[in-house]
Amino acid sequence: MLVVNRFRSADSAVRADLESALAVLGAQTGCEDARLGRNVDDPELWVMVTRWRDVGSYRRALSSYDVKMGAVRTLSLAIEEPSAFEAVEPGLDTDLNTAVPRDLGAR
Repeated sequence: MLVVNRFRSADSAVRADLESALAVLGAQTGCEDARLGRNVDDPELWVMVTRWRDVGSYRRALSSYDVKMGAVRTLSLAIEEPSAFEAVEPGLDTDLNTAVPRDLGAR
């Protein structure tokens, strides 16, 4: 799965904060890749992209002590928009996520 977080900031310290958060996320079990980018036309727009083995790995990472202490504050500054995406591999016939209501009463 892919997680794409975008940030808008003119603060010169934002790069260090994003790099620090990225390092903490990248060290988590199940994180397969972690990258930081800056928009070529708008230098105040940043992107953090992480790739995870599965959604469970991502969710466990977010609840870890290290991420709560070292990344959550920075992640909370992300532009509010959906950020988790399932990977779509060319040529693979897999069922993609569908919008289905969840029955919270069933167990």
